[in-house]
Amino acid sequence: MPLGETIAATATPAGEAALAVVRASGPLAPVLAAAVLGHTEKQAPPPRQATFGHYHALDGKILDQIVLTLFVAPASSTGENLLEIACHGNPLIVRRILEDLFARGCRPAQPGEFTRTAFVNGKLDLSQAEAVADLIRARSDGALRMAQRQLDGELGRRVQEFSGKLLQIQAEIEAYIDFPEEDLPAEDPNGPKAQVAELAEAVGKLLTTARYGALLREGASAVIAGPPNAGKSSLLNALLGRPRAIVSAEPGTTRDFLEERFLAGPYSIQITDTAGLRPEPLDPVEREGVARSLEKIATADFLLLIIDGTVEPPKLPKAVLDAIKPNNTLILENKTDLSAFSSKISFLSDCKHLKLSIKSGEGLEEFRKQLVASLEKAYAIPNEDLILTSARHVEALNRVEVALKAAQMKLAEHTPAELAASDLRLALEALGEIIGRVDNEAMLDQLFTTFCIGK
Repeated sequence: MPLGETIAATATPAGEAALAVVRASGPLAPVLAAAVLGHTEKQAPPPRQATFGHYHALDGKILDQIVLTLFVAPASSTGENLLEIACHGNPLIVRRILEDLFARGCRPAQPGEFTRTAFVNGKLDLSQAEAVADLIRARSDGALRMAQRQLDGELGRRVQEFSGKLLQIQAEIEAYIDFPEEDLPAEDPNGPKAQVAELAEAVGKLLTTARYGALLREGASAVIAGPPNAGKSSLLNALLGRPRAIVSAEPGTTRDFLEERFLAGPYSIQITDTAGLRPEPLDPVEREGVARSLEKIATADFLLLIIDGTVEPPKLPKAVLDAIKPNNTLILENKTDLSAFSSKISFLSDCKHLKLSIKSGEGLEEFRKQLVASLEKAYAIPNEDLILTSARHVEALNRVEVALKAAQMKLAEHTPAELAASDLRLALEALGEIIGRVDNEAMLDQLFTTFCIGK
């Protein structure tokens, strides 16, 4: 934001609501706080206190009853003078308040501009600024928890720790480069090498959490597959708690796939109900449906293979058999409520089998527990460990690890210390990108345009 400008935007979602919040950040905020309450500039409300009053527009009309809070720089979330106006959540009222603020000298805020201003003014490091967007978009309890920890600065502190160790190593190596004639202590060739190896291991350990972070950020994908009339659509409805898919005794009701999201423990799962699998589909539409099912099965994180426990196990297409792994597949033997049910434990015996009746609900709770357990096993990271949830952070730390390993190799081979020092500088620059020490305007523009307007 150019120096001297004041920005304004709605901080709450569009649409009717009990309340809405309009924010203005910049030098005009104290003047606006007094003016919209109908006071002179000297009668500005006290900072950091909620003030009830009426919003007085420039033309003298009262637009609404409001609760106004003024924050004076630098004691605000943006580091600037900041005004927050809580009004009734009628979109017409919100629009008129914004139009009045623009008429008084504000300009519309760009996406993420409030958060970017906070970053520029040192209120947040870049990893914390990104956590704001993650917090808003979190789809599960786990994602919410990780975003909150990042917003509290946990990743920034870890990066600072890495940077501090790296600077110590770099200083020791460069001391011998810059002052070889000085009376320095005898160089320990194993000292920096061991320290670089230890730091590379710590960075590598953090990078291993990226897969788990992707699960928290995007959610897992699971496909419900099986022969016609096994209970696939009924399972989807049971998981969602509503009749999303049509259920019929007639085979082949589902011709295309259906996708929805639901929560299993702390995990968000995108669940896909697919067309019934049989060796020879009856018509071209069904064949296309089966082809799409096979595509979904091939790319899913988890496969929920549901079979009818009252008949012989199905013959599955090779593409399905290739996708089935003991660690990503649950075999659900359905229809335990029928007298003809018999266990099919010998069918794909390497996979976990669960018996259930979707119609009666028997076994569904155990299935949910097993699904969560399968997710936790596949993405086994301690709950209290720091987890990488940003692709940008992963890319930067990958470069850090590569540079550290290059430096480690050069130190081990006793190549000139200048070359190892150059690698360490590259690692330090990559660490700086995570928390925003490196001035890269294009990167900042790209990052903050993904934010909501008003944030």
